[in-house]
Amino acid sequence: MSSSCRIDIARFARFGAVLLALLAGLGGGRPADAQEAAPAALPALRVCAEPDNLPYSREDQSGFENRIARLLADDLQWPLQYEWLPDRRGFVRKTLGARACDVIIGVPVDDERVLTTRPYYRSSYVFVQRASHARDASALRSFDDDRLPALRVGVQLVGNDLAATPPGYALARHGAVRNVVGFTLYGDGPPARRMVDAVARGELDAALAWGPQAGYFAARATPALELTPAAAPADMDLPFAFSIAMGVRKGDRAMKARLDDFLLRRAADIDRILDAYAVPRLPSTGLERP
Repeated sequence: MSSSCRIDIARFARFGAVLLALLAGLGGGRPADAQEAAPAALPALRVCAEPDNLPYSREDQSGFENRIARLLADDLQWPLQYEWLPDRRGFVRKTLGARACDVIIGVPVDDERVLTTRPYYRSSYVFVQRASHARDASALRSFDDDRLPALRVGVQLVGNDLAATPPGYALARHGAVRNVVGFTLYGDGPPARRMVDAVARGELDAALAWGPQAGYFAARATPALELTPAAAPADMDLPFAFSIAMGVRKGDRAMKARLDDFLLRRAADIDRILDAYAVPRLPSTGLERP
């Protein structure tokens, strides 16, 4: 991200005052009381987003959050602007916190760093399997499956710790770690895509991935893959499903109200966008609440 230039406001103001006085003295200006006020700047929808994070967002605006942002901007009749920054440590502080932008299109509804809107979809972690397996008795549907320790299962590693994700915790808790294959954030493409590709090639028996990522990449894989919701084991108090909302700066209730109104009125349009990206969703019970 390029650093912004500092402007010496005081020096600029003094220079402007001198220039106006000179112009007035030369007959090239108008009396101060006859000057027309400069038009107020038009509002813009300023979105904080990652530049390369499909299926969510990308600089060419090909992600589903880009399409939702465009729908929102058109609904508000505001121009759409982006502040691009990889979602690493300090993302909210460097974007919303620095007032470089005003809206994050997708955040967990309970994200304490921001003021969140009503949720507009709910998804979960899923098992990704070849379609021929997912349709018969061999399909993985539970962490209690006795075969799980012997299967090659891909999981995403947030850090160096397998238990950094809910599926990692569940696999470790159930002793299914010997054949687990970890996929880090760093590599040739998103880890979810690499996991899905490995399942399609037969290198993995299954993968555990976050639903929106798994759905997008599985829909583009050959041979066909299918998704099965991965519920949290009964012996673990750990969420596997999350409701997703939009986020604004804490205290920006005016923007939150605009977004809540949009999400309520344009829910069907948003669902069509999510369908186009194969985002698996859980029943929408409770999504009507602000």
